[in-house]
Amino acid sequence: MGTGLFQNLSQRLTSIFDKLRGRGFLNEDDVNAALREIRIALLEADVALPVVKQFIEQVRVKAVGQEVVRSIAPGQMVVKIVHDHLVDILGTTVESLNLAAAAPFSYLMVGLQGSGKTTTTAKLARYLTEKYQKKVLLVSLDIYRPAAQEQLAVLGHQVNTPSLEIVPSEKPLDIAKRALTEAKRQGVDVILFDTAGRLHIDEALMAEVVALKNFIQPLETLLVADAMTGQDAVTTANQFQKQVGLTGLILTRVDGDSRGGAALSMRAVTGCPIKFIGVGEKTTALEVFQPERIAGRILDMGDILSLVERATETIHQEDAEKLAKKMQKGQFDLEDMAKHLEQMMKMGSLSSLLSFLPGIGKIKDKMQQAGLDDRLVRRQIAIVKSMTPQERRDYRLLNASRKRRVAAGCGQTVADVNRLLKQFQQMQTMMKQMGKLGQKGLMRQGLRGLLGRS
Repeated sequence: MGTGLFQNLSQRLTSIFDKLRGRGFLNEDDVNAALREIRIALLEADVALPVVKQFIEQVRVKAVGQEVVRSIAPGQMVVKIVHDHLVDILGTTVESLNLAAAAPFSYLMVGLQGSGKTTTTAKLARYLTEKYQKKVLLVSLDIYRPAAQEQLAVLGHQVNTPSLEIVPSEKPLDIAKRALTEAKRQGVDVILFDTAGRLHIDEALMAEVVALKNFIQPLETLLVADAMTGQDAVTTANQFQKQVGLTGLILTRVDGDSRGGAALSMRAVTGCPIKFIGVGEKTTALEVFQPERIAGRILDMGDILSLVERATETIHQEDAEKLAKKMQKGQFDLEDMAKHLEQMMKMGSLSSLLSFLPGIGKIKDKMQQAGLDDRLVRRQIAIVKSMTPQERRDYRLLNASRKRRVAAGCGQTVADVNRLLKQFQQMQTMMKQMGKLGQKGLMRQGLRGLLGRS
């Protein structure tokens, strides 16, 4: 299970704040001790040193001020100050794409090889088509990497977006000229240019990108950077910003296990907004970067809003309402459980969903030890699918011989079937608790409320 971009940092900060929250009164020494720990946590998470220094100073000024000393819950107040400053570093507002130009207008995608540029270009095409109903044309200017142009065409096909016809041995600038002519002829709104990357920054790469930018005059120049490469990604962004000029950043592989500091340093070091984050391989796995929500995730406050949004995009409202009513009444059967699991898989990997829930940081490791991952979910769906409709409605019908039949039908063991049934019974109990908590209670208490934890 991918442990998520900010998990280590999140765990460190949560334990620091837990100590603070337990105190009724905070003096300057308490705050300084906490700030020292926060400083170490940020540096270990690979946040750039100047960014850490400025962050700690700004928090210190606020945290030893009168409002904290006099507040009813000083620990909570410090958390809020840290949260607000995290939002400042990440960028206080959501920076949307610039669409204010006469069609056809262009976006130039730049970055190093292996940063996920081509996949991100296809994701962006899907986003522009679905969110803004734009007619998009994909154009690969990468004549160096074998089959790079074909790769973009294949991805374009997956997201129902046409790509410019490939002409062998045509130079990048000539491809761009032909693309602009074609776009006008086809009535295209947005042209997405995918440029060549190198394994490292060199003069030839920069000169080519600058020449293309001068010719294309793009409305946006978006750098695609791999969050997993940490400070290297920040250095890359800085060099592209100085030599080419960027309007936005897109961070990829944000669902991977990385120290996360790159994302926190990016904006501060380059002065350039992060516009999107890539959270998986699927062409839908592109999220608008929302600083407020990311800060909440870092501090393990959860991000229920993003989870609800993702759910409404992938789950039919009626299905969700039916399921919610059944849950509240405790009339939840195995068929519902399978549907619920299938919907979850549609929304993304289990680990990426868990990162949205408040208080998950503390129990994530336990869930990993219990083997909760996507493969397990698929196996569980297969077990339910090999039962008869009657068995799904009433699991008590499953005697030893029926369990053997079910296990054989899906290539699992009887022990796997028993494990699923035990989990189902626990889920049933949990659903009844959810009914008692009600929606507001669930939002307030998050996962802790469900697991019966204070």
